[in-house]
Amino acid sequence: QVQIVESGGGLVQAGGSLRLSCTASGDTFWYMGWYRQAPGKQREVVASIRSGDPDYADSVKGRFTISRDNAKNTIYLQMNGLKPEDTAVYYCNALTRLGGPSYWGQGTQVTVSS
Repeated sequence: QVQIVESGGGLVQAGGSLRLSCTASGDTFWYMGWYRQAPGKQREVVASIRSGDPDYADSVKGRFTISRDNAKNTIYLQMNGLKPEDTAVYYCNALTRLGGPSYWGQGTQVTVSS
């Protein structure tokens, strides 16, 4: 049974940092990534990683870093220099294979105050 477990969300002031964690269990995952959805907006890709190659949304480049611990099937999102516009529910997503089913975490709230 595939299970996605997230942690690390919270409330921080602008300029602060958070680190999100996502552990995917029950399979081997070719792709894992972080998405976010702010109120009234569509879900968007924040950062993803496959085969060790990270990709970032332009809005977070230079501030966020995605990393993966393959032994733990865990990805992290180190978020530095947080801005109020980063406020959103952050979701972890994982795929076991190209074109395969997409698995989502429950989402964790990140709130950045001014």
